[in-house]
Amino acid sequence: MWKTVVRRLLILIPQLIAISMFMFILAQLMPGDVISGMINPDLPLYEMERMREDLGLNLPWYHRYWNWVVGIVTRGDFGRSFAHMRPVTEVVGERITTTFFLSLYTVILTYLLAVPLGVIAGRYSGTIIDRTIMIYIFIGLAMPSIILGILMIFWFSPIGLDIFPMSGTVDPFVAAHGTRFQIFLSQVYHMTMPAITGAVLGTIGIVFMLRANIIERKYSEYVTFAKAKGVPTSTIFSKHILRNSLIPVAAGLGLVITGLIGGAIFIEQIFNIPGMGRLFIDAINRRDFPVANFLIMIFAFMTAMGVLLSDIFLTLVDPRIRIR
Repeated sequence: MWKTVVRRLLILIPQLIAISMFMFILAQLMPGDVISGMINPDLPLYEMERMREDLGLNLPWYHRYWNWVVGIVTRGDFGRSFAHMRPVTEVVGERITTTFFLSLYTVILTYLLAVPLGVIAGRYSGTIIDRTIMIYIFIGLAMPSIILGILMIFWFSPIGLDIFPMSGTVDPFVAAHGTRFQIFLSQVYHMTMPAITGAVLGTIGIVFMLRANIIERKYSEYVTFAKAKGVPTSTIFSKHILRNSLIPVAAGLGLVITGLIGGAIFIEQIFNIPGMGRLFIDAINRRDFPVANFLIMIFAFMTAMGVLLSDIFLTLVDPRIRIR
């Protein structure tokens, strides 16, 4: 297994290089640059050119790309943000904890909701309970995240039932005067509505897959044989049907985590959460490509890690499979 992990990490290096080069080329094709959004309209053209010269924006893309790669390899420097005038690692480092906390919270709620619904729908397939859950599945498939987020704000924020705050990550007073545990509770409280929004949409694929797996195994030969031997129905379901049906669900945990980190781009925009997703949108709008490139590298790395984690989880939950 360790050889496979090392091999995957080595393969990731040329993949990240190709992605970074592709992003540098796309940045060249986009109209304008960071100076276009920061300058005074009355600023002379020669002053604008001087600013571009100072920032190195007049250099060819391959020259800037080479300088960027050399800085990463030799100094661990991913560049400076044009908009924030600080190192990229500092700008992203302030946001990364928020995004990972939201993603982890969403993953927990996703599986707490998806596994029971999938089990109930599969075990009682064809009943009114199953049909009700399938209606939820179809509505979720047709529901864009932005629409669901707006509905959640309208229903549960101070605009509606006033259960959860509309935006933010922590209460300012608690952040200034509270203990670490009080700050943690405030963060959980503020993140609950965004996490529920992501979890509701994240459960769709898991419920659908788990339901299909259970229905398929209910009519398999080994289940029929166990019934013929007189094994109780509850034992057949828990030890034979459910255990085998959960293997693909457990194996997909890595990809679910990766998908939720990428999906945080929309959730953070809707609920005004200062995380990596919102930072990525701001970086694109401001043409702050050092920040955008670094975030794309992080998302690409997390995607590769998600695939690797899924393979490892599959090996752990199914002893018949070994990564070679």
